[in-house]
Amino acid sequence: MIDPVDNFEIPAEWIKRASIPLDELKLRISSGRYVLLSDGSLLRRGFTTGTTAAAAAKAAVLSLKGDISELSVPTPVGIRVFLPVHAKDGKASAIKDSGDHSIDVTGGIEIQAEAKENETIIIKAGYGIGSKNGKPAINPSPMRQIEEAIKEALLETGSRGALVTISIPRGKEIAKKTLNEKIGIIGGLSILGTTGFVEPWNEHLGETKEELIEKADKVVLTTGRIGMRFSSMLFPGYTVILIGSDISRGLAAAKGEVVICGLPGLILKWANPDILKNSGYLTIQEMIDANQENPVIDRALDEAVRVSGKRIVLLDRNGTIFRDTHERNINPINPDGTL
Repeated sequence: MIDPVDNFEIPAEWIKRASIPLDELKLRISSGRYVLLSDGSLLRRGFTTGTTAAAAAKAAVLSLKGDISELSVPTPVGIRVFLPVHAKDGKASAIKDSGDHSIDVTGGIEIQAEAKENETIIIKAGYGIGSKNGKPAINPSPMRQIEEAIKEALLETGSRGALVTISIPRGKEIAKKTLNEKIGIIGGLSILGTTGFVEPWNEHLGETKEELIEKADKVVLTTGRIGMRFSSMLFPGYTVILIGSDISRGLAAAKGEVVICGLPGLILKWANPDILKNSGYLTIQEMIDANQENPVIDRALDEAVRVSGKRIVLLDRNGTIFRDTHERNINPINPDGTL
């Protein structure tokens, strides 16, 4: 069984642990709305601002011919999704559904669209959508998604084009709770979404990582977004923190049980900064691709366990486990530096 959003091949063991019938599980997974975790439980994905804006834009165009209360829109990963909307006389709104995302400051926001007949398709950013370097903060993937949704509406209504203005009434207010200003986006929120779906976990990109780590009884420290996604699936019940290269800082803050999980690059470089010296390889991934059994990899992994005293799980980019030290007998280094 393949998760159609991230193309992850779901292990058979996870499927056996699911509490719902197989046919129903397949239906839920194929919809893109659900993620199966390693313990057999399911979490619900939400929709991005891009998907929500696409729904509002399509509804606005359709409502030039009649009222609309529900419709479907395409997503960048090729899955069609249905959203409730409120649309009448060329004005429409849709509410962003965050699914089971733990902390989504944009959850529940209203995205509005207003459509007017036009010779071609023109998409404008209105109030509450931020800008960066003078350009609307609508990323390319959701912009294409919005345009495709408008094209569907035009095909259905027989119209030639539409001028659609998208706005977020509380955009400026909500943007203050995000990192937008720090990355140069001013005046509102971004319209985002490479898949059309919001994963059902918090990526902890704020400035409270140490506090979150300290409070967690069980925590996974992960190095990137791929690690974030699959760690959340592999370790239900754990708080998963995206720590990047600051593994030592994360370990220092931790009070409870800790697992380090992610792609090999940052983890092995953290354990052995000179791992590539005189190796003939430019990256750790290149080293792994050449020989997955290269003893240099395991020596660096053993060093990581000795230094941290923690379980370390290295992942391939497709989410499969490349190395897991759970069964390895390695003596950690004591705080005074002795074995």
